[in-house]
Amino acid sequence: MQQALVLAGRATIETSPNPKVGCVIVRDAQVLGQGWTQPVGQAHAEVQALRDAAANGQDVRGATAYVTLEPCSHFGRTPPCANGLRDAGIARVVAAMQDANPQVAGRGLSILREAGVVVECDLFPDLALQARELNIGFFQRMETGKPWVRMKVAGSLDGFTALPNGQSQWITGPAARQDGHQWRARADAILTGIGTVLADDPMLNVRGVNTPRQPQKIIVDSQLRISPQAKVLQGGALIVCAVPNAKKQAQLEQAGVEVICLPDSNQQIDLSVLMQELGRRQINELHVEAGATLNGALMQQSCVNELLLYLAPKLLGSGAGLFHLPELTHVDQARVLQFHEVSLVGNDVRVLARFR
Repeated sequence: MQQALVLAGRATIETSPNPKVGCVIVRDAQVLGQGWTQPVGQAHAEVQALRDAAANGQDVRGATAYVTLEPCSHFGRTPPCANGLRDAGIARVVAAMQDANPQVAGRGLSILREAGVVVECDLFPDLALQARELNIGFFQRMETGKPWVRMKVAGSLDGFTALPNGQSQWITGPAARQDGHQWRARADAILTGIGTVLADDPMLNVRGVNTPRQPQKIIVDSQLRISPQAKVLQGGALIVCAVPNAKKQAQLEQAGVEVICLPDSNQQIDLSVLMQELGRRQINELHVEAGATLNGALMQQSCVNELLLYLAPKLLGSGAGLFHLPELTHVDQARVLQFHEVSLVGNDVRVLARFR
């Protein structure tokens, strides 16, 4: 199973919205075939492992298949993997964990059991946790209908992202900035606010990282203030507004931009509804790089799952903060997070912290 997890880690970001899965087929301690999920629309891990065994001249009848996620049971872009393992004569299937997809959710294991295949699942809790971490966005979307939202912020040790005059380049070092692009690359979409667009005119793409595709760009712009010539719109984007403007929308659509309107009762964007919409669009992981106002609004509406925080060993004294949040009257009112990972990246500290 550990080997299957290593293989799952080889699956590229092009598998999304499908999960990354690894499979190893074994008999008498000999590996007959192995595989991992291919780009969306192509073979899943189990099919790749069966093909690998066939290419090696191996007969898989009576063998055991170790797979990091329950084999799928439904016809999507490809046939069910449970059927493929059954028809190949696999005698035993060991799955790290059950699939959270409602179209599967135990049906793949049932298909195998009904065919007389010995099925074991959730034998190794630590490895099941690793399998889930590989696909944390997929599980989040399957279980809640929303993407896993990771908010990236970089600042000084005293909690400032820029000087009072707006200067922010560069607080963190080159290693941290490069690492941030790695996190951008793994996301399905990157979200920012109109304030950041107007202030910085960012491209908001992945640079300096070998990636087969660029994440979708999403701009939160309540009143459609964005210019059709903004750099972030190059290559297409999704703009979310709260106040309709037919003329401006037509200009943006002519530039190849999609505009949707999701107002709440206060004529602001309903961020929770936006998360549901992004889940409907099969976005597993959403990467947020925004200013303090939007960061705070996302937190207040409980739209953030994880903070990706880079802290430079510098003190700025004053400036722009990390988040705009309402003033508290008691420490017990504080939002509580749990450290998931703390590490050095160059001279800076990278903190991954998750909301409980």
